[in-house]
Amino acid sequence: MALQPTSVPDQNTTNGTDCLDVYDWEWLYTSQPVYILLITVLGILFNVFILMVFCFHKKACTVAEIYLSNLAAADLILVSCLPFWAVYISNGFNWPFGPFMCKVVNLGIKLNANSSIYFLVLVSMDRYVALVHTMSHGRMRRPKYAKLGCLLVWGFGVLLSFPTIFFREVKYLREYNVTACFLDYPDLTTELFFDGILIVFGFVVPISVASFCTLKIIQALTNQMTERFNAEKTEQKATNLVLAVLLAFFICWVPFHVVTALDVLVRAEILGGCHLQSVLEICNQIFTYLAFFNSVLNPILYVIVGKNFRKKVCELFKEWKVRRAAAPESLRLSNLSSTLKTVV
Repeated sequence: MALQPTSVPDQNTTNGTDCLDVYDWEWLYTSQPVYILLITVLGILFNVFILMVFCFHKKACTVAEIYLSNLAAADLILVSCLPFWAVYISNGFNWPFGPFMCKVVNLGIKLNANSSIYFLVLVSMDRYVALVHTMSHGRMRRPKYAKLGCLLVWGFGVLLSFPTIFFREVKYLREYNVTACFLDYPDLTTELFFDGILIVFGFVVPISVASFCTLKIIQALTNQMTERFNAEKTEQKATNLVLAVLLAFFICWVPFHVVTALDVLVRAEILGGCHLQSVLEICNQIFTYLAFFNSVLNPILYVIVGKNFRKKVCELFKEWKVRRAAAPESLRLSNLSSTLKTVV
């Protein structure tokens, strides 16, 4: 079950027996493209706005903001790829964009899933160090190290997308009478191997690290409140935003990864049954789109929870307003200077 808005329904079999399709998938072709386009429009507008604030503000980004800006970039890549899938679904799973775009679009989608979770790991580790090991590991919290970490995450995200690059193909499926864009593994063993790698390194490991850091952060904040000790307000505000983003990620993405893990167990014949397979198909549709909604939810959280971010927005708008007001005055002085030169 690869991460994508949908796959051709009932493409697999369970325990060697064909499971009959008892569900009406017509709703898939009509309602989901509309939802995808809505997510696309909102996601592009919101994430471009977030990146503009981080990039054009006069003050350099903090370590946490470097991670969050890269997360916004990953979300922007995802929502920019989704319109192709809206066309694909509305076209009855006939892929009209060719094999190259089949790989590129899916690479963008997988890159978001593989990279965003590690950006959250980095930002949770940063908050952990800031609140729990303030003195001993302060040197690690430098922008140059944060940028290097982001570069490594992007590279690791591409590495985890190896199956998409090499096995995603456009082929005619006679049993469904469609020309589909799908992962065409050479055999089941290869498929289960790569899916297992993605589950371990794309979910279990990063979610464990992020959960550990989150618990330690909450514990540190609780101890500070109990001891009536206040950390720097800037650190507290940044931590609140990070905790909100982490919570949103858990809510939006954990159900999808759980369903993906169960689907791997079904295809490995550890679990079985047509009813379970049908339930997983439905849950895959629902939880995949819940996961994609996270790319729209993150920018909203920046504005609602991020006090420092709202401050940056206000400062940036004031700076633009001053420049806009100064432009006519500068033009007037320039014209006056030209006039005086002509007179002289």
